[in-house]
Amino acid sequence: MFKNMIVYRIAPQWQVELTQVEEALAKAPFMECGATQEKSLGWVPPRGDAHGPLAESVGGQWILRFMVESKVLPGSVLARRVKEKAERIEQETGRKPGKKESKELKDEAKLDLLPMAFTKQGSMWVWIDTTSRLLVLDTSSQGRADEVVTLLVEALPGLSVSLLNTQTSPQAAMAHWLKEQEPPVGFTVDRECELKSANEEKAVVRYARHPLDIEEVQAHIDAGKLPTKLALTWDDRVSFMLTEGLQIKKVSFLDTVFEGTKADDGGFDTDVAIATGELVKLIPDLIEALGGEAEGGVASAVAAVASAGDSMPAPSVESRAPTNSAPARKSGAGGVVTGPAQVPVDTDPESAPF
Repeated sequence: MFKNMIVYRIAPQWQVELTQVEEALAKAPFMECGATQEKSLGWVPPRGDAHGPLAESVGGQWILRFMVESKVLPGSVLARRVKEKAERIEQETGRKPGKKESKELKDEAKLDLLPMAFTKQGSMWVWIDTTSRLLVLDTSSQGRADEVVTLLVEALPGLSVSLLNTQTSPQAAMAHWLKEQEPPVGFTVDRECELKSANEEKAVVRYARHPLDIEEVQAHIDAGKLPTKLALTWDDRVSFMLTEGLQIKKVSFLDTVFEGTKADDGGFDTDVAIATGELVKLIPDLIEALGGEAEGGVASAVAAVASAGDSMPAPSVESRAPTNSAPARKSGAGGVVTGPAQVPVDTDPESAPF
């Protein structure tokens, strides 16, 4: 649970009960793909119990689970079926299908093949901490996080969130920690990092299972290579990989976390209590290590949307380039999705569990 994290800040004015969240999610439950349906998404019971609640509270922490199912239809298989249909038309009529007809043949071939296609499923844990006003998604893909957050904002009236933003960029902080060999209080630098050049060559140097307190690493930083990933451990309890986009990846709870627990103490409630109990302390310490939270974010976005009134269009999931700002986006339900001044890079989306 929570092997990767993208963290959002929830606006303070959003106050709801768990029952209201449950009622909202019940309007969009997950259902498996139909015979000719390419993709299906929705909410499933976090405990895995059939017909169980879609929103669970463990120690005051709210846990949701989002599910996606898609049909696997290889492009080569589809192309072969389209070619067969086109050849049949040419044999029967003596003419080759035109551009418009070829598109229709492709749609027809897809409908033919979808009922026979395999399906794949992926799920994402969603954690809402109403006390700390945090929304945490278990994914390393910013695009996938955007999709789920936008659906939440549309479903939950008044929900306004912004990507967590800090005074010091993770990249600048990581470069300082490596160059000066001064990790922040409560953290230690582990044996893995990635350094990337900012010039056109985009040269990359990776260290794995290698000490980083060496002159070679400092020389790379002096030469203009900046950290994009750095392995850290917090309080000898949680190890993780921090990225330049403030994503927290490869989260691993160390043995000290489980001291005093029995081998048979597992289960949903225990897993949630352990994970959220550690992470709810790690996140503010990481924010402090990065110079504290930057001003603006949700508050300024809500104000901007309010002043714009109904003239601002409802949001859609947008692709966000690393060098552009992420403007406030208003939902039909009155919520807002916004981001930091510098939009985080979507790191390694294909390796995400969701």
